[in-house]
Amino acid sequence: MAADSYSERSLFGGAISSTFSHRFQDVSNIRQVPDHQEVFVDPARDESLIFELLDYKHEVGDEGSAIWFLQDLATEQEAEGGMVIEQSGVIEAPGLCYRNLPAVVTTAVGQMAISKGRQGREAQNIVKVYLANLRLKEVGTDVLITAYDPVVINPLSESARAAGAGFVVPATQAGCMPMAEVFKLAVSSFKVNDWSLFGSAV
Repeated sequence: MAADSYSERSLFGGAISSTFSHRFQDVSNIRQVPDHQEVFVDPARDESLIFELLDYKHEVGDEGSAIWFLQDLATEQEAEGGMVIEQSGVIEAPGLCYRNLPAVVTTAVGQMAISKGRQGREAQNIVKVYLANLRLKEVGTDVLITAYDPVVINPLSESARAAGAGFVVPATQAGCMPMAEVFKLAVSSFKVNDWSLFGSAV
């Protein structure tokens, strides 16, 4: 099978860009996506990559902010059996600077049982979730980059129709870039091309 190909992709009308695999399709071509999100999915593997712009959370400290957002996401999705597998310390991103203040980046990886859409708990999939929080303090924004990497797909899940039920075939065996690498590349290549996207903060 051909190696996974990737290139820089335009986000939020070109104001932001990030590099990731061509196999991820823009969900907004299929259904409505909220304005503060860009959602990409590979239906054949039920993997997804989400870019989200949120108001800056002043009450959350930089140390462990990715863990905070990961736990918030688990609560929001009514996930079960969530556990944190790893987390990074605070990293500065000199390439992501506004008024000479670099963004602060933290990452976390967790595993949880999540249902798709409105499906109930009986249809939960076991999913590894990679989350990066890029803190653009000068423009009052928390950027989240979240990658969902299914480990086991429940036969009752709607995902089973396209991706098949049971343990997911490892990405390398399927000729794809592993989700951990997709995530790292998307985070490390993330850049703001037009800071006016953040409105009055600029």
